[in-house]
Amino acid sequence: MSAAGGAEPGQRAVPFYCPFCGDEDLRPHEEGHGTWLCSACRRAFSLKFLGLVFPTRHNPDHTHQPIAQEEGR
Repeated sequence: MSAAGGAEPGQRAVPFYCPFCGDEDLRPHEEGHGTWLCSACRRAFSLKFLGLVFPTRHNPDHTHQPIAQEEGR
């Protein structure tokens, strides 16, 4: 673990439960990095970190657009 409490780069994050049945008996699946097999329902699934999302300025149409940096800052 890093000082911030997250996983070190290159380590896999372990899911706590199956997203389909809720069981906690998960094992790494041989299909590749980030894939898991639920022993209870026999479903295989993958996890993928997409990135961080930061709050944006109020936008009336509620789309998530990054805040543009103003010049001189």
